[in-house]
Amino acid sequence: METMTVERVIDAPIGDVFAWLTTTTNYTRSPLVVRCRLTRRGEGAPYGVGAVRGHLWLIGWFEERITAYDPPYSTEYVVDRSLPPSRHELGRMTFAEVDGGTRVRWTTRAEVRVPLLGALLTRRVARPVITRTFGTLLEAADTALTGASAGRGRSRAPRARTGGRQAPRG
Repeated sequence: METMTVERVIDAPIGDVFAWLTTTTNYTRSPLVVRCRLTRRGEGAPYGVGAVRGHLWLIGWFEERITAYDPPYSTEYVVDRSLPPSRHELGRMTFAEVDGGTRVRWTTRAEVRVPLLGALLTRRVARPVITRTFGTLLEAADTALTGASAGRGRSRAPRARTGGRQAPRG
């Protein structure tokens, strides 16, 4: 099981960042995401506890269920079904007001479910692909909320961390 974390500061109010990143249909603004939809509304809010989201990303298909929802500070989910098959213990986004906007920390704990090779595939293939995908989603949120782009001279690249240590930037 691998823990993967990506962080980014987005120069926008916490409520706006939370709303954008918890609305799964926004994810298609990333070039790595094909289709996302809300398949069941949650309690008290469309993306609240109990909501089910379907994602088709270039890395696979995922059915996620929201398990915690505390706007505008955090949301958690689990992947109930996926292709390729995976074990998933945690998906969490936290949001904090900081100088310069809102710090988003996106963490997942998962493993490719393949006998004997699952841990190796997770570490060598899934971890870099997942952190890259999360990074493109945070970049899409930043662009949508602030108009920022990498070509405008602002260093806004997300930081990927794994297991408490800094991962190399790609």
